[in-house]
Amino acid sequence: MTKSFNFSANSTSHEQWIEVEGLVSCLVLSLAFLVGAPGNLLVIWTIVQHVKQRSHTVVLILHLAVADLLVLITLPVWIYSVARSWVFGEVTCKVMVYIIVACMYSSVFLITTMSAERFLAVKYPFWMLRWKTRDAMSKCLVVFWVLAFALGIPAILTSYVDEEEDGHHRCVFYEHDSVVLEVLCSCLETVLGFIVPFFTITVCYCCVASQLRHLHSGIKQKSAILIGSVVVAFVLCWLPHHIINIIQMVNILTDSEELSDATQQATFISGALVFISSSVNPILYVFTARNFEGSLRKSSLVKMFQDLTSYAVKTRAVSVLGHGQGQGQGQGWCHG
Repeated sequence: MTKSFNFSANSTSHEQWIEVEGLVSCLVLSLAFLVGAPGNLLVIWTIVQHVKQRSHTVVLILHLAVADLLVLITLPVWIYSVARSWVFGEVTCKVMVYIIVACMYSSVFLITTMSAERFLAVKYPFWMLRWKTRDAMSKCLVVFWVLAFALGIPAILTSYVDEEEDGHHRCVFYEHDSVVLEVLCSCLETVLGFIVPFFTITVCYCCVASQLRHLHSGIKQKSAILIGSVVVAFVLCWLPHHIINIIQMVNILTDSEELSDATQQATFISGALVFISSSVNPILYVFTARNFEGSLRKSSLVKMFQDLTSYAVKTRAVSVLGHGQGQGQGQGWCHG
């Protein structure tokens, strides 16, 4: 079974596609690029330039912005291919799809780590004090990126350029030699890319949410709300893609034409949300940063990232003192 990438033509007439869905696709992708690319660049520049000492939360946000930016820089290529045709060759097709799939996995790992860190800070705050070193986070990030790029390799092996009857070309992927292999790869993507992380995130935030009502620090609450917003945005944007993925697996096993037609009609929406997910995080940061008072020389975004880091440092000190005085675990919630 051949699966066209999210914004390739699926209708029998290329002209009909361009007139309706193709035009909307170009507008949505252009908006995502114009908002997301500068936004993620701003996040990266702000953290690198103004936040020299970075908490783990800020480091994870930095890497998430890099992953989102890598996805967004492919958009001009996809926009042109929707409006015209795929003229960039098969190598570019493989690279573009590989970048998107690999960055999907890296984003999942980074967001899951943010949630897991919240949970561990609640459950084992003093153990987290020993773990929360720069070397430990660096090793985790290396593992995440290597694993993400490794899981993206099937996208290279199954992507190619297809020529349609009207002479237009499209970048397609998931061309497998057998049904078993196709179902296996689709299951791997949905299980590792969504189901397991979603379950982990849900468990972690159920634990964290129960602690929010006991928090008195505004920065603690804002940090939790910020990460929670990123998680919710990611789930909402990627859920349709994985639902379609599951429907397509059922379609492969049952050979249902009705399910096939339904997934083709929903591919546009899921594809748009995939790219929107890479654009929405900077908007969330800006809205959260409005609650952090800046100055004439310091923007609210800079103030937010710096406060997240400075409060993490203060909390570690308080936790150590509290541990020495037998004050329990409640003071070590926010470790950055």
